Amino acid sequence: MKQTTRYIGLISLFIAGSPVFAQAPAFPVWLEGLRLEAIDSGVSEATANAALANVTPVERIIELDRNQPEFKLDFWEYVGRVVSNARIEQGRVHLELHREMLEDVQSRYGIPPPVLVAAWGVESNYGRTQGSLSVISSLVTLAYDERRSAFFRGELLHALRIIDESHIELDDMKGSWAGAMGQLQFMPSTFVDYARDGDGDGRKDIWNNPADAVESAANFMASAGWRAGIIWGRQVQLPAEFDTALQGLDTRKTLNEWQALGIRMIGGADLPNVAVEGSVILPAEGIEPAFMVYQNYRAIMRWNRSHLFAISVGHLADRISGKPPLLNKSSNTLN
Repeated sequence: MKQTTRYIGLISLFIAGSPVFAQAPAFPVWLEGLRLEAIDSGVSEATANAALANVTPVERIIELDRNQPEFKLDFWEYVGRVVSNARIEQGRVHLELHREMLEDVQSRYGIPPPVLVAAWGVESNYGRTQGSLSVISSLVTLAYDERRSAFFRGELLHALRIIDESHIELDDMKGSWAGAMGQLQFMPSTFVDYARDGDGDGRKDIWNNPADAVESAANFMASAGWRAGIIWGRQVQLPAEFDTALQGLDTRKTLNEWQALGIRMIGGADLPNVAVEGSVILPAEGIEPAFMVYQNYRAIMRWNRSHLFAISVGHLADRISGKPPLLNKSSNTLN
């Protein structure tokens, strides 16, 4: 009892001295409430006890939460880093290596193999960079932090259920600082809703099994509204007098309507004469670069609500397929 009391006292002192957690309730009390909630929700007592034993908030997780790379890099820096030549070449290797599996998944979900491979590449560099942090520790930290406590508390409960269902061992549940997991970096709630057993072995192992990871990604994107036969989008050029109030996903017009407003393909050709609605996205300051995006772009955005992320996935899929680089008009270079 003395050791337990001393441990709680030390943790309370640590939390009290932290500016991030200064307004939060005492951590041991909070953690016990979480443990009981997990058990009440159906998680076994053994899993809850093992997962939450000796866990403490990690201030480094909060620092990473406040300094995400999407908010620090400009468009061309971000795309250049994510859609690198090495990642394009590796994407083509994986496209051939897993072609049979990818085409089988496409036949059932409608997602083109280059798009699945691109998402795989952007999220984890084809499984090589999945994150090395304890998902439970990260989610405990973010759930205890008041900024997005309710969201991450829910994610933490989902993570405990995933362990309880034996999809992954506790010590092997590694991921990013935000709790994203596996080769496609699913949050636990996304796993619960969309993960699939791609090879029929009874487990949904998105960490070590490409068949499970890719099929889970396809199921998610199909559920997000992917439309077969339509591209994600393309780079376009805008007239100098373009009204930037028209940019954004809230504004949809047919390609003929955008054509009438002066928007053209890169190089000056007319937009395709097809019956599809698009939206103009300007991911950087000014009117360059500009993208015309379609329904499938919105499906990618369901994965990550970042235009930099969505454009990078789409562009990487294009480059894997052999399409040309983007045009950076400010420096007259291709990226």
